[in-house]
Amino acid sequence: MSDPRRPLDRLRRAFNRHDLDGLADTFSRGAVLVAPDGVGQDRDEIASYYGAFIEAFPDSRCTVQSLTILGDTLVAEYTLSGTHKGAYLMPGGGVAAATGRPILVRACSVSTVEEDLIVSHRIYYDQLELGAQIGGALRFEEDESPA
Repeated sequence: MSDPRRPLDRLRRAFNRHDLDGLADTFSRGAVLVAPDGVGQDRDEIASYYGAFIEAFPDSRCTVQSLTILGDTLVAEYTLSGTHKGAYLMPGGGVAAATGRPILVRACSVSTVEEDLIVSHRIYYDQLELGAQIGGALRFEEDESPA
């Protein structure tokens, strides 16, 4: 049995180099990525998902805080840091123009590995935390119905 940490470490290193081809190669051909802001159904879609983040935060880095392994499943806690220098797609479909603001976001991923490749990668992070750090605010639409 291969070390299930290896593909996750390759993913982190490729992300930190902003190497989308190397990043895609850490996933199996039919891998699935699920995140609060999107789903990727194969290597190309997964690389595109990461590419959009890297375009918005071109100096982004991932730093692992802890890693727990159970068989072929890994749970990683990490931080994402960077500077908002490009358009970022916000929840609800809006786009946040570059603000130049720094981010430091706590995140978690649950990954399943088979034959030294990631087959399932689920990312969890607080979209509100990221939005607030780049200058967004939580806003509810006003109720226009008569009282």
